[in-house]
Amino acid sequence: MRKPELRFLAAALAMLLAGPAAAAGNGASRDASGHPDLGGLWSSTSLTELQRPDGVTSLTLSDAEAADYARRHLAEIHKERDAVGGRGSEVDFWDLGGQLARIEGKARTSWIVDPADGKLPYTAQGRAIRAREAAAHGDSDNPETRTASEQCLVAGWAAAGPPMLNSPYGNEYQIVQTRDAVAISMETVHDVRVIRLDAKSHLPANVRPWMGDSIGHWEGKTLVVETTNFNPGDALKLPTDLYVSKDARVVERFSRTGPTTLLYEFTVEDPATFTRPWRAQMLFTASKGPIYEYACHEGNYSLPGILAGARHEEANARAGK
Repeated sequence: MRKPELRFLAAALAMLLAGPAAAAGNGASRDASGHPDLGGLWSSTSLTELQRPDGVTSLTLSDAEAADYARRHLAEIHKERDAVGGRGSEVDFWDLGGQLARIEGKARTSWIVDPADGKLPYTAQGRAIRAREAAAHGDSDNPETRTASEQCLVAGWAAAGPPMLNSPYGNEYQIVQTRDAVAISMETVHDVRVIRLDAKSHLPANVRPWMGDSIGHWEGKTLVVETTNFNPGDALKLPTDLYVSKDARVVERFSRTGPTTLLYEFTVEDPATFTRPWRAQMLFTASKGPIYEYACHEGNYSLPGILAGARHEEANARAGK
C-alpha cells in the first residue's frame, strides 16, 4: 500500500475515533477542533466546465437560457463520437446531471470568473509550450511519452488537481478531516491527496509529488490551501486546455455554504504560462455515493491498446490501405 493511502486510512480512523461533530451555523457540522467539517462524499458533476464556450458572453444565465444551453450542449457532446463511442457514449452511461452548476442560485457558464471573458489568459509562450507538450504526449512510439493519466499515474481532466476540475464521469470525492490533515480521495484513477495542516514550509524544491505539495490553514470558516512543487509530468491536463507549469502556485479555498454544498475557489499564479493570475469558483454537492474502485493500474489495457493501434495504422499505411 502506498504512503498516501496509509495516511488517508489513518486520517479516516482518527475521524471515527473523534466522535460526533458539533453543529455549525450554516447547517453543517464542526470537527473536534471547532472548524467546519468538510468531511463526507462530494460530487462536482455538472455540464459547467473550466472555460466559457465561444459565443457565450455572460457568466450567468437565466433559467430559460440555462435550460436551452444544457440542451444544445448535450446535443454537441453526443456528436463527438469516434469508432469506439467517444465522449457521447460516456454521457449515455454516466449521469452528468444534465444541467449547469448553480452558485448563489445563478447558472454558471464557466468556472473561471476572472478574467471576465471566462478564458485562460495564456501568454504567447505559454500557449506555445502547451502545444509542444500536447504534440509530445501524442507520440505513440514510447509508452513513457504518453500522459500520466494514460499510464494510470494520476487522473486526467485535472480531476486530481490542484486545481480540481470536473470530467465527463467519476466526479466523486471523499474528504476526511482531522486536526493535522485533510485527505481527499477521488474516484477517478484512485488518487489520494493529503493536505498538511501542521506544516510550516513546503517540501524541498527537488521533491515534486504528482499533485504537488499542499499546505493548509484555517481562515475563519474557510480552509485555505497553498500548493507548490508541481510535477512536470502532469503539467498538461489533457484533454482540457489547462497547462500548469512546475513553478506555479495554486491557492484554494474550501467553504461549507450549507449542509449539502461546498464552495471551492482557486487562484492560479503561473507567470511563465499566463499573463496574470486567474480565479475560478466551483460547486461541490453532497453525494450519496458510493465511490467505486476505478482499477486503473500499470497493467491496464490503455497503453497496449494505444501502441498496438498505432502499429496497426503504420502497417495499413505501408500496405497502402
